[in-house]
Amino acid sequence: MTRQPLVARRAEDLIGVSVVSTAPVAGGDIATATRLRLNDGTTALMKTLPHAPDGFFEAEAAGLRWLGAVPDGVPVPEVLGVDQECVVLRWVEPGKTTLDAAADFGQRLAVTHLAGASSYGGERDGFIGKLPLPNRTAPSWPEFYATRRVLPYLKIARDRGAVTDVDAAAVEAIIGKLAALLPEEAPARVHGDLWNGNCLWGLDGRVHVIDPAAYGGHRELDLAMLALFGLPHLPRVMAAYDEATPLVAGWEDRLAIHQLHPLLVHACHFGGSYGSRAADLARRFG
Repeated sequence: MTRQPLVARRAEDLIGVSVVSTAPVAGGDIATATRLRLNDGTTALMKTLPHAPDGFFEAEAAGLRWLGAVPDGVPVPEVLGVDQECVVLRWVEPGKTTLDAAADFGQRLAVTHLAGASSYGGERDGFIGKLPLPNRTAPSWPEFYATRRVLPYLKIARDRGAVTDVDAAAVEAIIGKLAALLPEEAPARVHGDLWNGNCLWGLDGRVHVIDPAAYGGHRELDLAMLALFGLPHLPRVMAAYDEATPLVAGWEDRLAIHQLHPLLVHACHFGGSYGSRAADLARRFG
């Protein structure tokens, strides 16, 4: 067993439990992850980011607690401690991707969404990756989606040269059509960054979700992100979800609209073809 004294001491100060050993965890392109074995026999995950943006880890912890407060909803790691530059979570032991776990995930995600939110948006702004996530409330989902989820990231991507003027115009052209294209529903309790990498298939036979960008939004956005970046047994997840809380007719086609946001966020972060992919989706509704 190895023990990094500085890491261990920081975790101990934060959670009040002695750390027996530490080990680096691969994966993640923002924070440094370390597995902690605690003297009470449990295991934890510590994520650190020196000079993190103000409120970065606090927003993650608040999102996990908000999602985790839903009885019978999607499980999340327990938050053991958080400060400006790190968060400590209960460890989720990885398991297999199974059809049973996929069905359970679909049902539980429906329950989490149904728990709802008081408005579209949230009490505080958050983060998606390292980018700010504006959450100022809006009276309708089309308005919120346009002004908080599409246009801000289109501007950043354009300023960074990740979206051409022609492709930006294609995305802008759909904005005025959103009210007619998107069905109005009560705000759902959404994860907000629900791609495959943020879904942990646990040894307990359940899918646990991590790294939320949680707020009150439209439930189809979470489903669109799952479909965009792929998830094992996705058809089973979708079928179980639709059985638990039926989706509004035409949802399969509308996934493309709700994929504009994650594609533009990826264009901001990574460039590449994400901007042109967003424009191609927008042109479907031209």
